[in-house]
Amino acid sequence: MSTSVAPDAPDIDDPALPAQRVLQRLILPREASPDIVPLYIEQEDARSGAVGSSFGLGSGSDTMKESTSTTAAKRVVPQVDVTELSHRHAVTIPATTMRSFGTYFNAFPASYWRRWTPVRKIRLVVRTAGPGQLVVNRSSARGTIQRHTSRTVQGDGEQVFELPLTAFGDGGWYWFDAYAGADDLTILGAEWTADADLARTEGTFAISMTTMNKVEYCLDNIRTLAGDPELRSMLDVMYVVDQGSDRLRDHPEELDPLQEQMGDQLHIIEQGNIGGSGGFSRGMYEAATAGSATYVVNCDDDIVIEPESLVRLRTFADFATRPTIVGAHMFDLNNRSVLHTFGERVDPWRIQPALASEDAVLGHDLASAPLRSTPWLHRRADVDYNGWWMCLIPTETVRAIGLSLPVFIKWDDAEYGLRAKKAGYPTVSLPGAGVWHMSWTDKDDLVGWQAYFHERNRIITALLHSPYPRGGRVVKESQFMDVKHLISMQYYTEAGRLMAQHDVLAGPDALHPVIGTKLPQIRQMASGFDDAAAKKDQDQYPEIRIAKPPRKGRPFSQPHRFILPAWTAKTLVKQLVAPTKDSAAENPEAAIAHQDAKWWRLAAYDSALVSNAEGTQVSWYKRSPQQVREMLTAAIGTHAELYRRWPELQQAYREAAGRITSFEAWEQTFAANPAPQRELDCADTDRPDAGGPAA
Repeated sequence: MSTSVAPDAPDIDDPALPAQRVLQRLILPREASPDIVPLYIEQEDARSGAVGSSFGLGSGSDTMKESTSTTAAKRVVPQVDVTELSHRHAVTIPATTMRSFGTYFNAFPASYWRRWTPVRKIRLVVRTAGPGQLVVNRSSARGTIQRHTSRTVQGDGEQVFELPLTAFGDGGWYWFDAYAGADDLTILGAEWTADADLARTEGTFAISMTTMNKVEYCLDNIRTLAGDPELRSMLDVMYVVDQGSDRLRDHPEELDPLQEQMGDQLHIIEQGNIGGSGGFSRGMYEAATAGSATYVVNCDDDIVIEPESLVRLRTFADFATRPTIVGAHMFDLNNRSVLHTFGERVDPWRIQPALASEDAVLGHDLASAPLRSTPWLHRRADVDYNGWWMCLIPTETVRAIGLSLPVFIKWDDAEYGLRAKKAGYPTVSLPGAGVWHMSWTDKDDLVGWQAYFHERNRIITALLHSPYPRGGRVVKESQFMDVKHLISMQYYTEAGRLMAQHDVLAGPDALHPVIGTKLPQIRQMASGFDDAAAKKDQDQYPEIRIAKPPRKGRPFSQPHRFILPAWTAKTLVKQLVAPTKDSAAENPEAAIAHQDAKWWRLAAYDSALVSNAEGTQVSWYKRSPQQVREMLTAAIGTHAELYRRWPELQQAYREAAGRITSFEAWEQTFAANPAPQRELDCADTDRPDAGGPAA
């Protein structure tokens, strides 16, 4: 540790010093609501949560998980009073108190800059007024906290700290804490900087925002961009690709002032609903062909943006050693201190999303378990991809590897990250860059119409990227999922999965022609299945009656893993041959909440009322041995063919990948899926880019 006073600080205006570029600056919430304050500033010392050793001797990794995910989660952490936070880049610390900036948005993610850029030393500049002390801390990859240096300050001044990045090989952050003396201490601003000549470029970005019937969210995000002069100086064009029936142009009273304010920097494009992959591909296409933007940022419409995130994504990409995809993290829009995911990879054996590190937690609440006390957040998370809720992609990469797969929704972002990685363009999920988005923890998109896209697109991703013969576990796991859906009486879901398997077998050139028609086709099937019909309230169905109650009144429990294969086989035989009870057709046997609707529990009933994940509707599941027999036979056949034809299909999809993701292929799809004409449109013939791109 070194300690010095302000007069010894270097003069940053010295012309002999290299020109500096800001990498990250201190920010405070634009709207100081209590639920997001802990992401920016804290008011107490936090101890390291690291325990045990790297070899697991004494307190091992299991103990670490318990200490961070259970003990920390029970803490009540005092928060900074929101009345203190009236400025974006400055804060006054009351006398004899401290404030820490070792938080998500204000700690400096040193290990990421150490790994992915040529930066090996940084400079922290803090401007202060009043008496106190500044303490610069650092952490290791294990989450241990170390005081790096400290400095006493008096009056007005600018404190400069030279900080090396020679360590941080596996993880670790820098941050500073501020302690007020006998009088208030004001932090007037702080920046982390590096030699400007280490950056490869100073780029601009376009935005590709896909929207469908979420007008207010989209307008709010346009307002955020329109009202930020700094972002506007970096912005090339914001492309809003409108695929909905309630269009932005239907709200001229709100859109027109924004269009006038942004001018050529806002471009509304209307086209048919060809999914997220079609919407994002259109924005990527426009940005990459215009030739003026260094990057294109894919982002959802239903997000709340921390504007500084866009600055940080662009800055990190400018400094990256090679062209790099840089993504933002996702926070839960309904629980804003909760970090949904810190980084994702694709499990190569299963082709399923997985957390980037073994210790990571899905849905981590930084209000109760702060960054400084959560060891796994200090380990660098190396990822395969970043979700397209906000993800910056070099236009160079787009021109080199093409646009999204034409897969409507699901797996488009993950597949793109894997494809980019193979081509030499890595992805970094950058701490300190985040957006708030609706979490899918309270949704179940493996059931219903989305099951088709999950199944088809996962298998296609495996065909393109699995390193294992015949896709590792993918075919086997897919067959088991079919069995689970069938014995759960989810026949509409299974019908979609069977269609997906057939469509994979049809080959890659069938993807583009159906991208605008497949969803209506899947939804049209719903009328033929009881489990797809829903009502708002349980009372709209007959009352619950069960002829044979559970044995001794015990609730159904999950079979032990050692007997699970035999139990499943026995249950499947029952589903295939045992007739349903007549009474179950007249009255449901149980009402089951969505979180309790496990496949092994549903298998015990001949009929049941099951609520959806959002709690807005209830469906009546009814067992049908005939449907089980027919669908199981079909599923066995498609999986046998998938397994047999895997090498052939793998070669076909890999050879076609460049063709079906090309600009030329997507141009034809854009032209084939224009926005549906309405009476409102007929008189408005001068709108630019309402359909496909110009030839």
